[in-house]
Amino acid sequence: MNVKYRQSKPVVVRSHKDIWSSEFHQIAKQMRAGLGKSAIRIDHIGSTSVKQLAAKDIIDIQITIENIEKAEGFISKMEDMGYRQRGEIRLDELEGCEPKRIHELKKLYFREPFDERRTHIHVRQSGYLNQRFALVFRDYLRTNKIVRANYEVIKYKLAEIYPEQIDGYLSIKDPLMNIIFQGAENWAKESNWKPDSEFF
Repeated sequence: MNVKYRQSKPVVVRSHKDIWSSEFHQIAKQMRAGLGKSAIRIDHIGSTSVKQLAAKDIIDIQITIENIEKAEGFISKMEDMGYRQRGEIRLDELEGCEPKRIHELKKLYFREPFDERRTHIHVRQSGYLNQRFALVFRDYLRTNKIVRANYEVIKYKLAEIYPEQIDGYLSIKDPLMNIIFQGAENWAKESNWKPDSEFF
């Protein structure tokens, strides 16, 4: 099947940069000051959070809150800090998710304030499947050198194949993440995994 994808900004995967961690800390510290107790935890997620893993130069952050359906106060605080909400509640994609757990894929999504460092902010409810996914996936890649190295190879190759088509890049990367997550879940059960304690 020959699929045509929309043109996008260049898809650039870079070798890991140690500065990504310090950039997250700076952003998260400011977020914590503005959000107070409305955020349960603020985590660095995605490939920039995994040492020795190449990534697009975008800081991904997960903010865990108590109730995604009653987030008006949280949203107001984010907007007061200049963060821009994109749409209302949306669903993360997770192929094979049990129908009874679809509601656990709900999230809010924000972007950085104007003229600030590019950041994607995913707001998810504590205990929901998608909130766990981001943390288990990250910690598994931090632990498993072989999976991490092969994931990196595929990301570089996808950026070559889809240099200006982020939809094409994601059409393969997202299912791959879902496959890796299955292994990560087995690892989490066998190792009695708990989320990394480094969060704001």
